[in-house]
Amino acid sequence: MSCKKTRAVLDESSTSLAEERNASKSPLSDADAKALIASVDTILVAKGKAARTLGRAECTLDDLRGPTGGFRAPIVRKGKTLLVGFSEELLRKFLK
Repeated sequence: MSCKKTRAVLDESSTSLAEERNASKSPLSDADAKALIASVDTILVAKGKAARTLGRAECTLDDLRGPTGGFRAPIVRKGKTLLVGFSEELLRKFLK
């Protein structure tokens, strides 16, 4: 459900993606997640209505995981910032 909502926000904002991946069909590996963390300076983690801001050095893979142990979706990278998990309000701010 959050993927459909994310797609709607992206379409509404006319944001194009360099890469899009279906997490169900091609889940992110630990190595992929570590590479993403290493490529950014700031990680915004949305969990329900709460959001945390982490620096690259303090972010662990567990910070990106959901309750089932898989990585939260969506994961959106913009410049040197990574948004993990769905929060419509945070996503809209992030895309501006």
